[in-house]
Amino acid sequence: MMSNVNNRSHGGQVTDPPTPPPNLKRLYQVWRGNNKFSLGGRLVFGPDAASLFLSSSMIGAPALTFCIQMLMRSRYENPHFAYPVFLGGLILTILVLTFLLLTSSRDPGIVPRNKHPPEPDGKGDQVSSSMEWVNSKTPNLALPRTRDLRVNGHSIKVKFCDTCLLYRPPRASHCSICNNCVQKFDHHCPWVGQCIGLRNYWFFILFISMSTTLCLYVFIFTWVCALRQEGGVWSVLSRDIASVVLIVYCFIAVWFVGGLTVFHLYLICTNQTTYENFRYRYDRKPNPYNRGVIKNLKEFLLTKIPPPMVNFREMVPDDEEDMSFSTKYSVGLPGSIHKIDLEMGGKFGNKDGAKPVPYILQTLDYNGIDDKLQKSKREGEVTYDPFLLPTDQEKTYSQQTSITVEDRSQDDDSTDGDSPRGKLSPDHHV
Repeated sequence: MMSNVNNRSHGGQVTDPPTPPPNLKRLYQVWRGNNKFSLGGRLVFGPDAASLFLSSSMIGAPALTFCIQMLMRSRYENPHFAYPVFLGGLILTILVLTFLLLTSSRDPGIVPRNKHPPEPDGKGDQVSSSMEWVNSKTPNLALPRTRDLRVNGHSIKVKFCDTCLLYRPPRASHCSICNNCVQKFDHHCPWVGQCIGLRNYWFFILFISMSTTLCLYVFIFTWVCALRQEGGVWSVLSRDIASVVLIVYCFIAVWFVGGLTVFHLYLICTNQTTYENFRYRYDRKPNPYNRGVIKNLKEFLLTKIPPPMVNFREMVPDDEEDMSFSTKYSVGLPGSIHKIDLEMGGKFGNKDGAKPVPYILQTLDYNGIDDKLQKSKREGEVTYDPFLLPTDQEKTYSQQTSITVEDRSQDDDSTDGDSPRGKLSPDHHV
């Protein structure tokens, strides 16, 4: 009674009830990628962010051991030598850990996803072999798997991403670990636990180069401290196990981080990414992004880091259907990582362990089948259930099946009896 009164205005007309305000959440709370967020979406980590603690301990433990040794040596040795070495090691350690955190917690250049696939160009209505269905709701919509773009006078192909529903920007790629398309994708670093892309590549280079410098710094000054002591070098090292461990550890580590630094300096000078170097092999075809060593270095050193394309702190409505666009339209896309991607909530009973239902089966219209069955019953016609066989057909089918099975078993018995394997030898005992 009260609802009828509330729905009527003073003029006697019925008005719709006011729509409730949408349930708003931060974008990082409903983001479809595999990232981990901190500080309200301000820090963006990869799914394997736990490796950050492992890398920090592998860097910090030997570096702090070296700094403590230098601080203790300053008491009984020349402080003018030990203190500067201690401060240098401490500053390098802080720089390396800072660049590690900046590389791991920064948005690498994530490309925002589309809610719907892009519209076709309309240049041709016929579907060629290079075109595939994108939207299961509108089967007339077809998009080519790749598109051609012109970059510095060269023709390059950009691929369509089945998950993000967009044509990837040039040099972008989809990371299967983070489940995001990343601008100028270089690689996914397991030691950093993050993708290396356009927005954190500069910090990654600083991280590996400063790590190489720290390894060389600890390795050299550990030897210098051993040579400054009285007695033979080997006798001094035999009494100082910590120095021996530091020398061996830094000698091994410098080959790894040093080689990685040299390799990325080569990539910078030739304007390549790790992904392009291993995938495309520009030694066989021209690199459209290579403009010479000097210009490539200027581009790396002087180009400003662009702002992020995704604002993870943006308030968005918590609408399950809107936020399921990354998987809703990717059913049956050939060439994708997952051939059939399931929409959230498409399970029997919505309980854990229930069998999932593909989206294409959820959208089928069964009303026409029911109407046809009811119409046939009214007209007195024989109705058939489209999902079950009629009774007489079931009996016929079962009889045919049983006869076929009996005949096949008899044939098998006769065949086994005639074959050498079917006959038993006289001296065979069962």
